[in-house]
Amino acid sequence: MSLAFYLVETVPEDGQVQLRGAEGHHAADVARARMGERLLVGDGLGTVAECAVVAVGRGTLNARITGRRYIPAPAHTVVVVQALAKGDRALQAVEVMTELGVDVIVPWSASRSVVQWRDERADKSLARWRATAREAAKQSRRAWHPVVHPLHSTAQVAELIPPAAWAAVLHEDAPSGLLAAPPPAAGTVLLVVGPEGGLTDEELDLFHAAGAGLARLGDGVLRTSTAGAAAVAGLSPVLGRWT
Repeated sequence: MSLAFYLVETVPEDGQVQLRGAEGHHAADVARARMGERLLVGDGLGTVAECAVVAVGRGTLNARITGRRYIPAPAHTVVVVQALAKGDRALQAVEVMTELGVDVIVPWSASRSVVQWRDERADKSLARWRATAREAAKQSRRAWHPVVHPLHSTAQVAELIPPAAWAAVLHEDAPSGLLAAPPPAAGTVLLVVGPEGGLTDEELDLFHAAGAGLARLGDGVLRTSTAGAAAVAGLSPVLGRWT
């Protein structure tokens, strides 16, 4: 049986943990957890505890910790720079990449992005990306939840490339595939996913000058909403995440 996963700020060493706010409302009022029911709580930073429900109130739930473990962070930090996309495609990308194990998501305002985040829309859109990542991480019961950064410009994306141990821009005209030169044993792995209209020559030149290579995902052309997820999945066995 799959156990529900709830997020808390801190997981106690032992004793009880209380769910309040949105998590308490969902557990007590929506999921209608019952006495004795087992569930998982985590802090999104590697600590996960298995618990048994001991009290349920309106919008609150208390659970006794029956087991607690810490899961170390992966050797690699997988970062995906995701160009803004129209409709719900960007949220679909965030959701699936999170389920597949991405560690950091960077929204990017590319030259050919149809959608632009400005003023209040920027704050609301970023909040939606973060909420989507949070829920997807809980759904997949991830011990480490991804970080979603504020919106980046092209120049800011270029600054992320030199510190990375391995960086690739996904492009259908790349001379070689994603795994032609696999990442090193540890460090930051950075992927850049362009918008629906593709990357401009100026963007490609800037990223190349910063140290990123070009990588192709097969012979077809993937949507911006699926390219990042496909790349994360393709790298996972090489990074030792899928064994």
